Amino acid sequence: MPDAFYMPDPTDPSRFVSTELTRGPWSPDAQHAGPPSALLGHALERCAPREGFQIGRVAVEILGPVPLAPLTVRTRVARPGRSVELLEAELSTDRGPVMRANAWRFKLADPPLAVPAEFLPSGIRPLPEAAEPVQFPSDQPVGFHTGIEYRFAEGSFMAMGPAVCWIRLKYPIVAGTAPSPLERTLAAADSGNGVSSVLDWSKFLFINTDLTVTLHRMPEGEWVCLDAVTHPQPHGIGLAESQLFDQSGPIGRGTQTLLLGPRG
Repeated sequence: MPDAFYMPDPTDPSRFVSTELTRGPWSPDAQHAGPPSALLGHALERCAPREGFQIGRVAVEILGPVPLAPLTVRTRVARPGRSVELLEAELSTDRGPVMRANAWRFKLADPPLAVPAEFLPSGIRPLPEAAEPVQFPSDQPVGFHTGIEYRFAEGSFMAMGPAVCWIRLKYPIVAGTAPSPLERTLAAADSGNGVSSVLDWSKFLFINTDLTVTLHRMPEGEWVCLDAVTHPQPHGIGLAESQLFDQSGPIGRGTQTLLLGPRG
């Protein structure tokens, strides 16, 4: 069993070897979008880092299936700024780009703003200790489903409809590093369409073409909670929307645009 989702290439700091833990549910040869999204987050946080700044939004475009192959990540500051700046990242195989992301990085208020308490985001979900551990139904012995822990406070993989699910990484995204709060969130948020599925896994596909995560604060601790709902349409376009929480309360929101269709 691998001990990380990606192994860094000792000869090239921009190159990473994908392990079997990245394997997704739709094909044994393709990655779940959660790990490469987190890998993009890993690279974006290291792009010309600035003290007192924090990423507040990441938008990932999935250009096609991400193979279980070595990946190269390139980043740049696309639009510098005194208080807000735009970062860009691209994930490629030897055959070309497979994912792109942009991220807004914000300067944190210092001193903190005096926001009235009644307007601060609030609310909690049943904590992971009270939720039910489950195994993702898969024929693959190793994959993303074995690299994370799921705990459902409401719903399940077999019960169609909205769900509240806590997700925890069992392994680092990149070997030799500790997963950052952003990495944990991006890896978890891409499961919104899976935990709140409304179509039979054995008969239908509901593949996301993108992932947008907006964070008003970073999560604390190992667990990220998705309060997720999928909105399907008969014409084959859907939306998965997840309110994101840690154990103290709301941290942001994630959305995914879905391609719906029959398998085969």
